[in-house]
Amino acid sequence: MDIRSTQTRDWKLLKQVRLAALLDAPTAFGVSYPSAAAYTEEQWQERASSAGTEFWLAFEQDRPVGMIGAAVSDSQRFNLIGMWVEPAARGSVAATRLVDAVKARATQRGFDRVFLDVSPDNARAANFYLKQGFEFLDEWEPLESHPHISVQTMCWVCQEAKALALKVH
Repeated sequence: MDIRSTQTRDWKLLKQVRLAALLDAPTAFGVSYPSAAAYTEEQWQERASSAGTEFWLAFEQDRPVGMIGAAVSDSQRFNLIGMWVEPAARGSVAATRLVDAVKARATQRGFDRVFLDVSPDNARAANFYLKQGFEFLDEWEPLESHPHISVQTMCWVCQEAKALALKVH
């Protein structure tokens, strides 16, 4: 399994995987399929270029099987977004490796926490994130693409930051 950050030239692969994700799990993302399908070639190229939100693709024998994104919010939180692995690759190392890429980038950029939003009704995703060291926070908001769905924030704290916090207390 190869995980790599996208570059402008990867825009078609990112588009392919993102649209597949939105068709497979339309209520798991903050954007709808029709909205994403309407993006221009230039918008896809900008997304793939990591000029704000950074994306990674998981490859199995040169075929993309998953994706993940990360961006810093206006409130200076490092956020994991857009996580998806195709059904045939679920249960493989793809999801863990994608999350590890985001955690690594967060710490490289000086962040000691990674945040994400997930619907607690999406038990498979919530349980996966719990196994990756994320914990639920008491923060809720409506999912932008489907406002009738509430998502809850989860947070991962770098082990070094946890150890430091324990020493201070």
